[in-house]
Amino acid sequence: MSEGRHVAIIGAGAVGVISAIEALREGHRVTLIDPGEPGGEQAASYGNAGWLSSHSVIPPAEPGVWKKVPGYLMDPLGPLAIRWSYLPKALPWLIKYLLSGWTEARVEKTAFALRDLLKDAPLLHRALAEEAGVPELVERNGVMHVFPSRGNFDNDLGWRLRKKVGVEWLELNADEMRQREPDLHPRYTFGVVVEEAGRCRDPGAYVAALAQHALASGAKLVRARATGLKLNGNKLVAVLTETGEVACDAAVVAAGAHSKRLTASVGDPLPLETERGYHVMIEHPESGPRSSMMASDAKMVVNWIDKGLRAAGTVEIAGLEAAPNWKRAEILRNHLLSMFPKLPRDIPSSRIKTWFGHRPSMPDGIPCIGYSRASRDIVYAFGHGHIGLVSSARTGRLVAQLLSGKQPEIPLAPFSPIRFL
Repeated sequence: MSEGRHVAIIGAGAVGVISAIEALREGHRVTLIDPGEPGGEQAASYGNAGWLSSHSVIPPAEPGVWKKVPGYLMDPLGPLAIRWSYLPKALPWLIKYLLSGWTEARVEKTAFALRDLLKDAPLLHRALAEEAGVPELVERNGVMHVFPSRGNFDNDLGWRLRKKVGVEWLELNADEMRQREPDLHPRYTFGVVVEEAGRCRDPGAYVAALAQHALASGAKLVRARATGLKLNGNKLVAVLTETGEVACDAAVVAAGAHSKRLTASVGDPLPLETERGYHVMIEHPESGPRSSMMASDAKMVVNWIDKGLRAAGTVEIAGLEAAPNWKRAEILRNHLLSMFPKLPRDIPSSRIKTWFGHRPSMPDGIPCIGYSRASRDIVYAFGHGHIGLVSSARTGRLVAQLLSGKQPEIPLAPFSPIRFL
């Protein structure tokens, strides 16, 4: 099981291409299967906020979130919106989502599992970027969270749990924040800096560079959409695609929000949903933060990337097929202008770019990393939700370890796909 397997990796996003690099390192042959361009605008990796936040260990659902569901349904432009037309289809996922964060103990258990997955992620990404010849795209210079008051921070369960799992930070009062961020609106009076975290200066370019590194190292790329997995008993023999079969003796399902139908094809009906996300980017901005930051009131990340100032965040539950609601991107733009008053209100539309994509999310906020019930020749690696880019480095290592039959470097029981089956 440990040598010379031909591995078909379905999906050439961040998880897929890093899995390819690590599988090649283990001595396997690799074929990547994806209809799109690695790092292209169609990919969730492309639109990522760019944070390498090794402290993002808190799942989306927390105790009491069920009380907010009516508001989510009534406000199509809120931080989390649910389209009425999609509610019947999303309801089973939403119930699991609410139950996963029903108690503080459940959220704490998730935080410890995610900390194992994310710890040292900026360092892992830096090493990968150096291998791929783009070290400048990954920086480990900390990230800042800003709050309207100290009370907003003190009352946040997430920060209490981060402390429990070993995350450290530097606290800033209003004067210290002004010194660091003179252009930030004065309504923010408290901040924390997580120095272990980092950022990516262009997520799309980074994933594209990693894909090129994988190809230069011996991987092949098949431009096709995978439609299923072909088994002979409990042995995998091929990945089925729209253009024919790709023969292989192992496969990795890393197709993001499109993974659900692939797992169902081998009898694993997993509760994967898309949390539709948006970003807005201002090219050549006149003002902005000196460091990457998250605003607690806007629920969005603001990050400098090489193409401009990007603001990303919020969640919309509406499925894979519904048209984008571009008003959600306008909300992000308005929050950005509010955070940084020196940004002009009449920025030409030619300098404002918007994007919409699909975060692949499991209801408990924990990705699926592990073997299929149908065959140990099939490894699942999807459902990373809001932590796709940052978690991809260690996920790729874990995938390679599973393919080789080695002991995974972290406990994988919390990530097991069969927790839902």
